[in-house]
Amino acid sequence: MNKTQLIDAIQKELGPDATKKCAADALNATLAAITKAVATEKVQLVGFGTFETKKRPARTGRNPRTGEAMTIPASSVVSFKASSALKAN
Repeated sequence: MNKTQLIDAIQKELGPDATKKCAADALNATLAAITKAVATEKVQLVGFGTFETKKRPARTGRNPRTGEAMTIPASSVVSFKASSALKAN
C-alpha cells in the first residue's frame, strides 16, 4: 500500500462526508507529528507499535570493490517495533 492508497482508505473510514483533501491533511499531520516527536523521544501507539530513534556507533567496514578497510561514521536510525496486537493480525 502506498500513500495514495492509504489516503483513500482513510477517506473511506471517515465516511461519505470526508474529502480526499481532508484525509490527506489528516495523514500528513499525523506523519509530521510522529516525525517531529521521534527525533527527541519514543512514540508509542497502543495497539500499533513503537517508533524509537537508536544510535549506531561508528564501526569499521570494508569497501566491497577494493576490500579496503574504512570507518563507517556513527549515525541515528529510526526503528519500529510492532505491537503484539498488530502482529496477531
